[in-house]
Amino acid sequence: MWEYEYSVETGADAGTVWRHWSDMAAWPEWNDGIAKIEVDGPFAVGTTFTMVPPGDEPIRMRLVEIVPGELFTDEMDGGEFVVRTVHRLEPVEGGGARIVYRTEITGPAAGQIGPEIGPAITADFPDVLAALVRRAEA
Repeated sequence: MWEYEYSVETGADAGTVWRHWSDMAAWPEWNDGIAKIEVDGPFAVGTTFTMVPPGDEPIRMRLVEIVPGELFTDEMDGGEFVVRTVHRLEPVEGGGARIVYRTEITGPAAGQIGPEIGPAITADFPDVLAALVRRAEA
């Protein structure tokens, strides 16, 4: 298994962050890692979506877990490996929230594929979370 986690704190409340997460069509407005997104349903478990990173090939994903106001998990099935990212909100004492992105790459090919693609998948987490915080705090 390959894994990476990054977190940041915001003074914005978790509900505000959640509204930005659950509006998938608007992700490209604050996430520079998404040039285009096509969503095949509501923000619900089982909904599939296709993200196109700038200058790259489309990536087909699926929402596999949602705990409203707390977390959602998306997954990309690569056959011999699975990329799963958990997006989690944790309360911060005194108000606000900690936003956590955690990516895990599992499966028979994870040992080889994880170190190859994992750093590229997670490289923009600091920028993405900074942009999300700016938007949530505006």
